[in-house]
This record gives sequence, structure tokens and C-alpha cells, in this order.
Amino acid sequence: MQEVSTKPYLLRAIYEWCTDNGYTPHIAVVVDGRTRVPMQFVKNGEIVLNISFEATSALKMENDSISFSARFGGVSRDILIPIENVIAIYARENGQGMAFEAPNPATAVAAEDAAADTAPVLSSVPVSEPEKKGFPIDGSDDNPEPPKKGGRPVLTRIK
Repeated sequence: MQEVSTKPYLLRAIYEWCTDNGYTPHIAVVVDGRTRVPMQFVKNGEIVLNISFEATSALKMENDSISFSARFGGVSRDILIPIENVIAIYARENGQGMAFEAPNPATAVAAEDAAADTAPVLSSVPVSEPEKKGFPIDGSDDNPEPPKKGGRPVLTRIK
């Protein structure tokens, strides 16, 4: 028998901690072909969802997926998220929670391609001259602005 990952158990524990303390649990999700979410709310291949009791209906946090119904723009939608695609769960009010390693896109593509019985195709991307010399092409430098004080907490993913 295959061992079950600890990730779904940790997700349920942080969800329970959030609700017990009156916080609003949110999850950050990598969207791929296996994820069923409203695509108009996806930004940079990710979506953040409020999974509080007030925001969802029929929430099920199982070992392989999270499913629920929620309203987006007044329209009820059925949401399905594979556990592997959850990259963070945290409290909206203070940003406390847990982040997870993002799924490997090659693995997800390979799984989808295996179902289609085709091999993934790799291609190269040309590199511009400034990037070859180690200079960023967007004009940024290695010293970003310091974080601003006050305001709403934000979850920052560091790769």
C-alpha cells in the first residue's frame, strides 16, 4: 500500500487552526489542466481562494483533493483542486500559515501527456545579450525596496 503524504493532514490542521482562532483561511493554488477553478481569476498560473465556512459550501478536504462550491461574481461554481497543486495555506488576517513546494510543471505535463500517450516536447528559448552577460533586462537591480510598514499582511513565496 502506498504511503499517504502528510500534506493533506497539514492543510486540514492549518485550516482548523485558522477557524478556531477566528481567522479566514486562504489557499494559494497552482492552476493546471487538473484544476477546476474560474479561469478569469487566475493570475500568473496561480489563484488564491478563501476557503472559510462562510465563503464555501460542501467543503471536502480529502487526501487527494479539495473540493467545494463557491460564488464568483454571484455565480455558484464547483471547485476541484488536487492536493499537489496547493502551494500555501494561511490566515488572511496575519499571514501565518504554511507554504509547500510548488508542483514540478514537467511532472504535471508528463502525467497529462502519459494519459494522451504522447511525450512532452522541449524547446529552447533564445537569451538576449544583456542576460548572457548577467544583467537583468528589466532594469532592476539586486537591492529591492525595503518592505512597507503597516497595511495588510501578504504571503511572499521565495523560490
